[in-house]
Amino acid sequence: MKKFVVVLAAALAVLVAVVLIRAALHRPDARDDVAQVSVDVDTTRIAEHLSEAVRFRTISHQRVEEFEPAEFEGFIAWVERTYPEVQQTMERTLLGNYSMLYRWPGSDPSLQPILLTAHYDVVPVIPGTEDRWSHPPFAGTIADDIVWGRGALDDKSAMIAQLEAATLLLRSGFKPTRTVYFSFGHDEEIGGTNGAAKVTEYLAANGIRLAWSLDEGSFVLDGLLPGVKPLVAAVNVAEKGSVSLAIVAKSAGGHSSMPPRRTAVGILAAAITRLEDNPIPGGLSGLSEQMFDTISRYMPFAYRIAFANRWLFGRIIEKQLSAVPFGNAMLRTTTAPTMLSGSVKVNVLPIEAIATVNFRIHPRDSVDDVVNYVKALVENENVEVRLDPEGGRGASEVSDWHSEGFGVIARSIRETYGDVVVTPGLMIAASDSRHYAKVAENAFRFNPMTVTQADMTGFHGTDERIGVASMAQGTRTYSQIIRNGASR
Repeated sequence: MKKFVVVLAAALAVLVAVVLIRAALHRPDARDDVAQVSVDVDTTRIAEHLSEAVRFRTISHQRVEEFEPAEFEGFIAWVERTYPEVQQTMERTLLGNYSMLYRWPGSDPSLQPILLTAHYDVVPVIPGTEDRWSHPPFAGTIADDIVWGRGALDDKSAMIAQLEAATLLLRSGFKPTRTVYFSFGHDEEIGGTNGAAKVTEYLAANGIRLAWSLDEGSFVLDGLLPGVKPLVAAVNVAEKGSVSLAIVAKSAGGHSSMPPRRTAVGILAAAITRLEDNPIPGGLSGLSEQMFDTISRYMPFAYRIAFANRWLFGRIIEKQLSAVPFGNAMLRTTTAPTMLSGSVKVNVLPIEAIATVNFRIHPRDSVDDVVNYVKALVENENVEVRLDPEGGRGASEVSDWHSEGFGVIARSIRETYGDVVVTPGLMIAASDSRHYAKVAENAFRFNPMTVTQADMTGFHGTDERIGVASMAQGTRTYSQIIRNGASR
């Protein structure tokens, strides 16, 4: 027995030693030194131009009859007036009537072009919530070194920063070797079918194959990841797909004074609970694993012990990440019941009770995988699973984070931000890149502006805003991305 205890103790000592050594070695990878570049920008001008852009109510409504063409036409005319150098140097094509495609010709037509994109349409402000804003949502107020208003983050800031960067380069006499395209969509918030899709069709019809594209995506994250002190630039190399399913519970109906033991509503509630309690299996693998492997190297030692020894602590890590909405979204296809319908009257038992459930599809899964999983989990003689008539779309292809395009973006970020962690990431929402990627070797999704946890509620929410200094830094970074990307 004593010998067994000694052997066990020795084995545990070896195990502890291995775990600690692996954690000690789980540090940031060596990287090439990148000298910081000084890019002089007019911070006041940039903020004022974003403020002016926010004042245009370029709202994408779900109902076509609510579209306000005058706001979009006014915005296009404003761009023409505000950025004369861009108008004079680049060729502009309007597609879908309101989406702007600019072409800045390079000196070497044998090189594949690059594309920078943004969208200038915005989501509506929820009626009745206007008084909850610190400043009117379409006033474009500049206060406390912040530009306030709908579109300040999503996504007029990217468009204005790109136009400011292009103007800066034009004034400096920069001439691209590689042709540069800029695409500014007008309907991204409702799918981009008349904007980015038309731009993509135009490029394909003209035989244009892009080396890479850069659209909206993640930002430079400040303090959003526990224990990580440096800024984190997550350059998304893929985005999730989406599918909505109707979960339909059936019952005989009748008068509410004589309900059966289980009504359609009760059956539906049980099915939804089962869906939420049994999420689609996921895990820390592929792109998600790469992202957390990079970021965890900058975490405190206790976290590094776990991430450096995923063979031992993998299940614990995944359980902890799954408990946080952001971490859970990185690991799996997510399940989100969003809409409910039942009876037409308070005293009428419904024959059908319906829940609409939206799934954001991880690159490891497909639409069919989701449908089959849900049917196997909840479908029976009382519950039917129906696919949305519009169908669904799978996740995007995963772009190469070892490619030249990713390297250009990463280098440019480090040239302007300095000590920043650059990692490939996964976009959990949708973007116009699902269109542009069809004509690009690689599609990346990243906005080079800084956001904090306090800023996050502004996305499609109340008090959308962006810091004046963040806009200036974004302009500097776009300038370097264009310069570095178009110079080779």
